[in-house]
Amino acid sequence: MAGRERRGRAWRLSDEQRGVIEERLAAGATQEQAAEAVGCGVRTVIRWVQRSGGLRGYERRRSVLRLSLGEREEIRLGLARGQSVSGIARGLGRAVSTVSREVARNGGERRYRAVLADERALRLARRPRVAKLALNARLRASVEAGLLALWSPQQISARLIVDHPDDPEMRVSHETIYQSLFVQSRGALRRELTRYLRSGRVRRHPRAGARRGGGLRAMVPIADRPAEATDRAVPGHWEGDLLLGQAGRSAIATLVERQTRFTLLVELPHGRTAESVQVALTKQAKRIPQALFRTLTWDQGKEMANHARFSVDSGVAVYFCDPKSPWQRGSNENTNGLLRQYLPKSTDLASHNQHALDAIADELNGRPRQTLSWMKPSEAFDQLVAMTD
Repeated sequence: MAGRERRGRAWRLSDEQRGVIEERLAAGATQEQAAEAVGCGVRTVIRWVQRSGGLRGYERRRSVLRLSLGEREEIRLGLARGQSVSGIARGLGRAVSTVSREVARNGGERRYRAVLADERALRLARRPRVAKLALNARLRASVEAGLLALWSPQQISARLIVDHPDDPEMRVSHETIYQSLFVQSRGALRRELTRYLRSGRVRRHPRAGARRGGGLRAMVPIADRPAEATDRAVPGHWEGDLLLGQAGRSAIATLVERQTRFTLLVELPHGRTAESVQVALTKQAKRIPQALFRTLTWDQGKEMANHARFSVDSGVAVYFCDPKSPWQRGSNENTNGLLRQYLPKSTDLASHNQHALDAIADELNGRPRQTLSWMKPSEAFDQLVAMTD
């Protein structure tokens, strides 16, 4: 769990994490147990203890962003003299909102007391706090349902606002969800739910990757693609690629509509030869209204050697990305990353027929997307289909 940590990692601990470590060590826990409690490596705890002069030498300092007892006393005196909140804030060098909120949450102008306000602030700042998800069973159930549906914490957080616009109790940030999953002291969610996250682990790792080249004939470069496809202003422009299975022995084709991010998965029962891909893509393209399948952008893989035949049979123009430029098919690259939750690299994709792939696509298209203002791709695409009928 500790891994190889960089020098100075101990200083990245938050005040909350340091407080938990201090309490655990003071209670007799080992450094390994304290590290597990906050989700960091044991070396981080060791360095923190060494650099802070040991547990007894560590003294938690109040953040300069928080009001001090002296500043609260100045607020009390200012209110007693009849000063305005803005005048008091100006004298303290603080934002007016900081002072106004401080007064409002501590009895108002007539009942404000500096010492009581300071004690209350320190009490509320104590760590660890009881996690919000531990207190609200309905909210916790909704978050767990989202995780089981393979939604990301950010998608869950945003969709809660959409689904419960008038219920402030059904709000939780994506960071709180991550904390509840990975920090034991905040563990309101079941730890095993981490396997439903896209990465399946706490830290993200860069994906490696140069892929094959093609050397195809009569390619039309992406620079010649219509401007309406580039700026996503008009629907019907798609991106495509192959998703490979274990050791590259099996594959499926993935298609993503650029405006709505609606995804189609295409079975390749006869392998990823140029002819097999051309036949499968043509069959899939004919299932979509022609107005909603105008162009297809692909990389220069050999599987698209029959692109001219595909264009004739389907009426879809094909454009090719520059070599080693996956960002030119960004929507498709991102979608293929999401699909690894359903189809890991160790999967034999040949065992998935079209019916199974359609089910996976339906689930993926049912996940809300930030770029769609948290609509689902299926909802956005259905609106387009309705307009073409």
